[in-house]
Amino acid sequence: MAYDAVVLLSFGGPEGPDDVLPFLQNVTRGRGVPPERLAEVAEHYQHFGGVSPINQQCRDLLAAIRADFAAHDLDLPVYWGNRNWHPMLADTVAQMRDDGVRRALAFVTSAYGGYSSCRQYQEDVTAARAAVGADAPVIEKLRQFWDHPGFVEPHVDAVREALTRLDPARRDSTRLVFTAHSVPTSAADSAGPHGGRYTAQLAETARLVHAAAAPDLPYDLVWQSRSGPPHVPWLEPDVNDHLTAIAEQGVTGVVVSPIGFVSDHLEVVWDLDTEALDTAKQLGLDFVRAATPGVDPRYVTMVRELVRERIDPDGAQMRRRLGELPMWDTCPTVCCVPPRRPS
Repeated sequence: MAYDAVVLLSFGGPEGPDDVLPFLQNVTRGRGVPPERLAEVAEHYQHFGGVSPINQQCRDLLAAIRADFAAHDLDLPVYWGNRNWHPMLADTVAQMRDDGVRRALAFVTSAYGGYSSCRQYQEDVTAARAAVGADAPVIEKLRQFWDHPGFVEPHVDAVREALTRLDPARRDSTRLVFTAHSVPTSAADSAGPHGGRYTAQLAETARLVHAAAAPDLPYDLVWQSRSGPPHVPWLEPDVNDHLTAIAEQGVTGVVVSPIGFVSDHLEVVWDLDTEALDTAKQLGLDFVRAATPGVDPRYVTMVRELVRERIDPDGAQMRRRLGELPMWDTCPTVCCVPPRRPS
């Protein structure tokens, strides 16, 4: 099937103090989040001058993808649109229409299946196309990439590098801690056509990174960045609670690897580099946070490979994966039906 563009689709983030509250209202619209909770989260952004790192990271990734496409004779323009802040996806889709784009592929900055990490982006595309009208381009999402070498290998090297910053004499009491964004347990249970896809894919990524980076060390997969009301069950343990538990077990140092993220956005630089680091200091734990892929050339190459495999689906040599979990080229409509929110 012929495609005439690619769109980078991401979460979006504020780019100044005046953007923070409107951005958070976009993120939480319809969820009944109380104003005091928004104010609390807003303070996290104001700690960084009201600027989320994610938009600049998307600009950097956009430039890297465009350069990579040009260097490898992939003649497709690359656009950028966000779910929650400018450039808003509907505006991007309107620009694509005006430029004559008729069918495009979307690369989403999330590696995993699940409602907020996959299906909601499909809904964003549907809503943006509806806002633009009948002549909006068709946009198809590229597949999930949790086990693609272009995603896994940068995490592996980041863990290896992080370990060099801990005392090798205390390696026997060092632990790897992989983190990802927590979600309601009901959302985790409904992820994928048969449920459990989000947690299963993350467990596989953790296994792959651990096996390649430091198979002699114990590791755990834990959760971070919970944002829901306390009466709703979310995935646990939280990374801060886990650090407390392993310190009591005699662990002296940790490498925290945020495999749930593709770049160092706010959930990384605040929830890990600030809050989790403070927890580790209080516990006397040596703490090093491993890097995310960002614009690692292998990650950028992966984007091109995902596009190539969709342009030429018979090209089996393009289909590179490591794990044993089922892989979908596109998400079936039965996947990740959002759970009902408690009344």
